[in-house]
Amino acid sequence: MRPLFFATILWLEGLLAFPAPGLHAQDRSHPGFSERVEERELMVRTGIENYPYQAVQDPQVLRAMRRVPRHLFVPAEYRDLAYRNTPLYIGYEQTISQPFIVAHMSELLELEPDHRVLEIGTGSGYQSAVLGELCKHVYTIEIVAPLGRKAAALLKELGYSQVRVRIGNGYEGWPEAAPFDRIIVTCAPEAIPQALLDQLKPGGRMIIPVGRQYGTQYMVEVNKDIKGRTTQKRHYPVRFVPMTGEPE
Repeated sequence: MRPLFFATILWLEGLLAFPAPGLHAQDRSHPGFSERVEERELMVRTGIENYPYQAVQDPQVLRAMRRVPRHLFVPAEYRDLAYRNTPLYIGYEQTISQPFIVAHMSELLELEPDHRVLEIGTGSGYQSAVLGELCKHVYTIEIVAPLGRKAAALLKELGYSQVRVRIGNGYEGWPEAAPFDRIIVTCAPEAIPQALLDQLKPGGRMIIPVGRQYGTQYMVEVNKDIKGRTTQKRHYPVRFVPMTGEPE
């Protein structure tokens, strides 16, 4: 039986933005990057690249997972658990996704450094930081204002100036920054929002969990060809929190 994966749901309204320099331009002077390195290595080696189902092999994704200090993205009372391969509570009835699901969704995106990426569901900012390790332009939307503000401040503190954070309704996407080469959604709508399909660039890809809250959900890969036609591929069953906000 295939496992169910648990992940985060996060949403937004308002705007916090940072300029976008080159890839990996963020300042590495923050002590968090040099803390708990051995724990991150063990997390990646045992829970991601050698995971018994859908092991992650992309070297750039594995590198990003080894670099981002996950313990800074969880509340102090859960930091001892930060490098376990499990979701953790971050407040406001939200969680930070398990490291494996962050890594595997990132791998499915097949990111390139120059890609423009839209993330729906910032949460604590952990997935955003991983994306910031992989490409130059990251736009992320969070519907829970306190979470969005906290994530924006932490990402700025860590030097992820290529990540822009907006507080707002993820169903609307980010039309003024569209089109996007890639879109990643970290909560499950019952159907793929049309606005996100519209904002996906021809030749682009979206990774999104889809399904009812108490029904069967699947991790879905959406590809749009150069003529704007979309195809969908189901990967495996998942269990994500429902997407909040109002569909258009």
